Amino acid sequence: MTERKTLPRTERLREMDRNHVWHPFTQMKEWFSEEPLMIERGKGNYLYDTDGNKYLDAISSLWVTVHGHRKRELNQAVKEQLGKLAHSTLLGQASAPSAELASRLADITPRGLSRVFYSDSGSTAVEIALKIAYQYWTQKRGDTRREKFVSFTGAYHGDTIGSMSVGEIDAFVGRFSPLLFESLRAPYPYCYRCPVGKDRADCKLACLDELEKVLKENKGRVAACIIEPMVQGAAGMVTAPEGFLKGARRLTKKYDTLLIADEVATGFGRTGRMFACEVENVRPDIICLAKGITGGYLPLAATMTTEKIFKAFLGKYEDYKAFLHGHTYTGNPLACAAAIANLDVFENEKVIENLGPKAELFGELAKGLEDLPHVGEARTRGLMGGIELVKDKETKERYPAGERIGHKVCMDIRDDGIILRPLGDTIIVMPPLSITEGEIKKIFTSLRASIERITDL
Repeated sequence: MTERKTLPRTERLREMDRNHVWHPFTQMKEWFSEEPLMIERGKGNYLYDTDGNKYLDAISSLWVTVHGHRKRELNQAVKEQLGKLAHSTLLGQASAPSAELASRLADITPRGLSRVFYSDSGSTAVEIALKIAYQYWTQKRGDTRREKFVSFTGAYHGDTIGSMSVGEIDAFVGRFSPLLFESLRAPYPYCYRCPVGKDRADCKLACLDELEKVLKENKGRVAACIIEPMVQGAAGMVTAPEGFLKGARRLTKKYDTLLIADEVATGFGRTGRMFACEVENVRPDIICLAKGITGGYLPLAATMTTEKIFKAFLGKYEDYKAFLHGHTYTGNPLACAAAIANLDVFENEKVIENLGPKAELFGELAKGLEDLPHVGEARTRGLMGGIELVKDKETKERYPAGERIGHKVCMDIRDDGIILRPLGDTIIVMPPLSITEGEIKKIFTSLRASIERITDL
């Protein structure tokens, strides 16, 4: 364990923070009693606080940093674009960076996704996808009955009203339920705590049977099914078994509805492929991208559709078929320039091709934690990991929420110079793709020690 120093400047900044900043997903009453990190700079896979202490960024600054901090190529791209233009609107005009990025995205996403609608966050990308899906049906066939969406248990798709409506995690959406529209639910295969009471050995993807029931009972009324492909992020890195995503795509085609793939968390290499849909060769009708799209530099999101969907929005001005949605900073040139540079790094450094050994080591070391008495399950896909802590391993009993075991583990490992963040009592490990094998070993060595210290108290 490393002793951390605190300087007067840090205390002044913390006081400013306590007096004025309202932090996201944070119980501020408890925040006032803590001594938060005051991050000032970054380099490579590390962050540095105002006291000069160094921390391995093992959560990619909330899952967005792809190639590390202050990546030379991304820095240069933003500087060059800043020398030309910081922002101009896409309402009534176009811009070079947004056009180039759209073309690049169409080249690398699953085949058939040719149209890009820009926004600024994962929540807005999903909100746009829902609105496009609904309007598509009303204009394609005059079908106003397509007012339902199918989503999955444990889903998280964002914090706007529409995206919350297709989410399920009660802590995020429960109190807002009077404001939300009703969504149909199908079970996501959280195999450690099977939602349909099956055993892994004889399950045979029973969750797909339940999805089919929902789609069959509501045939002709569903605008789209939305899914987090291969991994549910905010649910605790819940990894879907082989065949589930492909099966969901098959069923949406069978029952004539759209499939929206929310790749906000899984996109841009996180699962070991550029996009999670590629793992099972699935081609969605709509895909939502954000987080890693700019390499962690600037807010940007994209909702992509097929040409078939796009054409349903074409018509005469007086037909009012246009998609009347937008954001002031839609297609911001600085953000688009960063995103283009991000894709260049993927290509020039063969990032996806070189992920294999790191992902294999990551999975092995995570799985190795399951020998600890309070690790219920270690779930990984590529460089996405969730270590679920339990009070009783045999019964899978959870710790009481007030004990905040996950939070305590993350505070403990911080003394070892590693930043992690829990989702409840599941420790999320999601480092930049630039992480080294040595740094992966350091994360899991320290995490083992922290889990042992905290759960043995």
